[in-house]
Amino acid sequence: MSQNPNNLAETLKKIRDNISGIKHKILVMSGKGGVGKSTVAVNLAAALADEGYKTGILDIDLHGPNIAKMLGLKEKPTVVEEQIFPPEVLPNLKIISMASFLEDDRPIIWRGPLKTSAIYQFLGDVAWGELDFLVIDAPPGTGDESLTILQTIPDVKPLMVTTPQEIAALDVKRALSFAKALNKKILGVVENMSYLKCPKCGEEIKLFGEGAGEKLSEDFSVPLLGKLPFDPQVVSNADNGKPIVTHMRNTELESAYRELVKNTLKFLEG
Repeated sequence: MSQNPNNLAETLKKIRDNISGIKHKILVMSGKGGVGKSTVAVNLAAALADEGYKTGILDIDLHGPNIAKMLGLKEKPTVVEEQIFPPEVLPNLKIISMASFLEDDRPIIWRGPLKTSAIYQFLGDVAWGELDFLVIDAPPGTGDESLTILQTIPDVKPLMVTTPQEIAALDVKRALSFAKALNKKILGVVENMSYLKCPKCGEEIKLFGEGAGEKLSEDFSVPLLGKLPFDPQVVSNADNGKPIVTHMRNTELESAYRELVKNTLKFLEG
């Protein structure tokens, strides 16, 4: 899909027509790497799908596309008459990731315009169909990928992921300010790895400090949608393509994601 200025308006119209059947678009962001942003994106999408909502997940972390592995995707997208059909990795959950178009060890060595063009194609040429939600996983920071989504999708709502530590909150503040500067309505903040519950005594251990989620919520007048506990099992499950809501049922972490879905729906509906 060309980015020539002469047909940019046509490209944007094609994108907006193509995604017009998607009710809610959520951009999962963080100003900092290592906060578990992709884990939140994957498991929010999986939880929405598990509760019966038709959901898509789009991985725009072009240099580190991990969503496909985290969901155990094996099937490749199909292409029919220049239209890309996303595979369904779980019931009600479609997925598109650059990983599906690359060999495992092949790097993406692209500057901004090529990245923008790829994102335009994922939005304009993928047959998303009618969806309740499209969850978009962005790379850390406020670079080309997030900027492209925020400028291209008028009704997209950013969801900011932080950890409890102050240094993470500093970077997330920049991401919040970035989204607000582009006049986007923030969906809310999620505090990931909020605490570890001791398996023996049940005490909550604050591994990464505390309070960042509440502080960001207060400073930017946005809702704190969830505080997700740390669970070591998440690491091995992600490596093996096992989402929390389908493979960690009846755990505190699964309950926290159900509560995140509940709070997200409450915000979007009112």
